[in-house]
Amino acid sequence: MPVYKIADLKVGFEPKYDLLKNRSSKYLCDEPAEFNIGIKDELFTNRPEYCENITDDCMEYLWMGTAFNLKLLEYKGMFLHSSTVVVDGKAYSFSAPCGTGKSTHTGLWMKLLGEKAFIINDDKAAYRKIDDKYYVYGTPFSGKHEINVDTRAELKGICFVEQAKENSIERIPMDDAVSLIISQTVRPSVPQRMEMMCDFIDELIRDIPIYRLKCNIELEAAKLSYETMSNY
Repeated sequence: MPVYKIADLKVGFEPKYDLLKNRSSKYLCDEPAEFNIGIKDELFTNRPEYCENITDDCMEYLWMGTAFNLKLLEYKGMFLHSSTVVVDGKAYSFSAPCGTGKSTHTGLWMKLLGEKAFIINDDKAAYRKIDDKYYVYGTPFSGKHEINVDTRAELKGICFVEQAKENSIERIPMDDAVSLIISQTVRPSVPQRMEMMCDFIDELIRDIPIYRLKCNIELEAAKLSYETMSNY
C-alpha cells in the first residue's frame, strides 16, 4: 500500500481512481505508515442521495479527505475550508462558504505582495498544534483548482470573509469564532471525535487571532487585511 506524508503524518491508502492518485503523488514517502485509511466499497454502491450525481473518482477524493480529517483529530489537528496564503513564513487563512470570495481575496494578496507570497492550500488545509505552535499544511485535498504546496507554515491568523461594498476588518468574539469555524470544517458524527474537535477549536481561538473581513474585490481590501493581520 502506498504511504503519503501529509501534515507530518505518514498515512497509508490505496487510490482506485486517477483523481486521488494524481493529486496525492507529490506527498508519497518511503517511510512506514503510522495509520491507514480507506473507503468501504458499499459506499459507492449504496451511495447517499446527495451523492447520486457525483462521479466515483470525485467521491473517492472527497471521502478520503474526510477519512484523513477524522484521523487528524487524534493528532491535535483538523481541516478548515479555507484559502491560505503564506508570507514571510507565516500563514494567513481566509475562510467562507463556497462562492463568497476567499480565493479571490488571497489572489489579491498575491497581486499585492508578488513573489514573497504563495498559496499553501486553496480548499482544505490541515491545521495542527505541535509544541505549542499552530501550523498550516498543504494537503492533496485542495478543491477544483489543485492549488497546494507540500510544506507547512506557522499560523498567524484566521479571517472569515464577507462580501461588502466597503472594506473593514475586526477581531471577533470567541463565541462567534467557534460557530464560524465549525461551519467550515468536517463535523464528525461520533461524539468522541466531536469532543476532540471542540477541544482543538477551543485552544485555537484562545491562541490565534480570529477576524471578520468585509470586503470588495479591490486591491485595497488585501492591503487592509495584510496590514492588520501581519502587525498583530
